[in-house]
Amino acid sequence: MEPVIVDDQTAAASWVAVAARGAVGGVLMGLANLVPGISGGTMLLAVGVYTAFIAAVAEITTFRFRPRAMVLLGSIGLGAALVIVLLAGPVSALVGSQRWIMYSLFIGLTLGGVPLVWRSARPASSSMWVGAVAGFAAMAWMAFSGPGAGGERDTLLLLVAGIAGASAMILPGVSGAYLLRVLGQYEVILGAIDQFKDGLSGDRALIFDAAWVLVPVAIGVGVGVVGISNLLRWTLRRYEKPTLGVLLGLLCGSVLGIWPFQQAVERGAERAYFTPDAGQVVVAMLLVAAGIALTTAIDRLGRKGQRSRTT
Repeated sequence: MEPVIVDDQTAAASWVAVAARGAVGGVLMGLANLVPGISGGTMLLAVGVYTAFIAAVAEITTFRFRPRAMVLLGSIGLGAALVIVLLAGPVSALVGSQRWIMYSLFIGLTLGGVPLVWRSARPASSSMWVGAVAGFAAMAWMAFSGPGAGGERDTLLLLVAGIAGASAMILPGVSGAYLLRVLGQYEVILGAIDQFKDGLSGDRALIFDAAWVLVPVAIGVGVGVVGISNLLRWTLRRYEKPTLGVLLGLLCGSVLGIWPFQQAVERGAERAYFTPDAGQVVVAMLLVAAGIALTTAIDRLGRKGQRSRTT
């Protein structure tokens, strides 16, 4: 996997490009973190800033602050934060009221990331396939374990939820929002984000109350990003093929938990499925195709930008 950040001789000519691609990646990552089933890491990979993001985070943990890496991290973080703050409520409402439509699109976005990881994993080896099976099995277990009952604030669980959310920023195929559903903290955290946004109008009580949820989550995210990024960087250097295999398996298996024809259910209830009519099947297929096309288009733009800066 070749890093996106180029050498210092060409850095000065591409500051705006780095910031722009980082912002686009951050926006898509923010949306992914709001939706069960979508991986923020996949979106960063699609835009072409994935390995640069991992390298930049790992550098910061060793107190190396290269300006180029800081610009990339800042643009990604700002884009993701704005989307999460502004769209947490609407996205949650859409997932609840139009689940089959949203999930169909999300399946396409996720499957569109498969060729991106496969391109890095080639040529395939036996260790890569073993890793892929292990990653797929892990996602299958999470998909069929069902969401946790949750619904109540628990500081320790919120800390764990933050670490789980951070994994989605680092690992392609791992959905932070889906893991939050398994932990039963998805609605709790989205509700706190929406409450914090409402409190910005001048109600300090709302901000203070939301902080009891958001601060433990933020600490968990920080711990998770630092730990997972350094671990992934180390495994990619020492065990590249099996690590890429695990990432590929995680990505393929992540669609198991977002079968589109699910009815909206009460928090903590069992999944409820319905039989779609012919029109719904056609629309679902078109949305899957649209999601795949969107991820593919973003990937092509990212590769085109990378080639233009290295020529």
